[in-house]
Amino acid sequence: MGKRSNRKKNASMLESDDDDSSVSSSSTVRSDLISVTGNEEVEIEKDNLLDQALDALYEKRERALASIVEAFNTNLQHEFVEKKFATLLHQCVSCIKKGSSKEIALASHAIGLLALTVGFKDNTHEIFEELIAPISQSLKSGSDSLRRVALVECLAIVTFICGNGPEETEQSMLIMWQLVRPKLGPNVVGVKPSSPVITAVASAWAFLLTSMDGWTLNPKDWQECISYFSSLLDKEDRTVRIAAGEALALIFEMGCLEKFAAEAFESSAQDGNKSYAHVQGLKRKILDQVKDLAAEAGGKGSAKKDLNSQRNLFRDILDYLEGGDSPEVSMKIGGDSFQTSTWHQLVQLNFLKHFLGGGFVKHMQDNECLHEVFGFAPKKKQGADAQMSSGDKRMFRSPNSFLNKARTQYMNKQRMLSEVRAGIPFSPILHDDNSI
Repeated sequence: MGKRSNRKKNASMLESDDDDSSVSSSSTVRSDLISVTGNEEVEIEKDNLLDQALDALYEKRERALASIVEAFNTNLQHEFVEKKFATLLHQCVSCIKKGSSKEIALASHAIGLLALTVGFKDNTHEIFEELIAPISQSLKSGSDSLRRVALVECLAIVTFICGNGPEETEQSMLIMWQLVRPKLGPNVVGVKPSSPVITAVASAWAFLLTSMDGWTLNPKDWQECISYFSSLLDKEDRTVRIAAGEALALIFEMGCLEKFAAEAFESSAQDGNKSYAHVQGLKRKILDQVKDLAAEAGGKGSAKKDLNSQRNLFRDILDYLEGGDSPEVSMKIGGDSFQTSTWHQLVQLNFLKHFLGGGFVKHMQDNECLHEVFGFAPKKKQGADAQMSSGDKRMFRSPNSFLNKARTQYMNKQRMLSEVRAGIPFSPILHDDNSI
């Protein structure tokens, strides 16, 4: 074993009151009974705009899909899903079949968020069944990066949560693989995948690999996968290198390369010796590539952030390959600490964090699906104030918040009723019911 590395990653502290990640919208959270004064309560219907967005999918699809994505990303829409699951799923699948590239991308993201909201339940397989054919067809019929990246990420999320068994996972992984390594017939020219598509495929493929005990590929196919990811380490795009590096680290952690080498060694003498020698040479090549990328100097025009991310990742990979030391990541989720200590967990964390973006903290706090994935159990917060993000506090406590406007409306209605009972004419100028 090599020398133990004392380096520990400390991810940016992700607090629950971070404005960018946990601000809620009055139009996107569930209906609640909110206390106003004394025993008076006002029921605020905060999912009305979600219903309107769903209805608008028949006409103004892009804007409606954007609203749905924002709503599901910033909050857990369980009540809405209970009522409108089938309608939302079928409308989004319809957009994937015949929408524009932007509509396909938004619909794909919405379906991924729907799967994360529903979680690991028996009926979620319907999402996979409805989606697998349309996604496969859409990936074949369109070559623009926006569409392809969104479809690949959606396929990964839906397969991870809604797929039944390794066969369906392998099916999705092969669909992704065909985007970057298509099997073409004679006289057929394939479309060269863009860097964003290659990055998305490498990340999504590795994410699905974390759900497998080991992909049941034959040695030849494993050799192709490992050789391809190794070739990506030589690409100019650093996001491609990082995605390929994570995939290779996961493959090493799962022992897939060693298994491949052992199977090659146990095969026929001549072919086995050649295959085994090739595997050993491939391992040496990858180790040399990792060393180079861990120490790469910044050049003219290079993005410092991407360079630092690359260096840190490949230093961790080098520590693992030479000493068996897995990377440790620690971050704050609200008031709770969250840690990962394996490549398996890190690949899952990075993929889901990327997919959820600003909604990652909210989902990590409240989404039981993610709690199950990571074995994470956030502490139950006591009191209404502890449960409210800074965005919620502005929404409910600000003088201009919709809650205070609702309180004004409620009080106006109460005065109107009292004045009617007393025989006093009610003036709509003094008591404006349209204040919300």
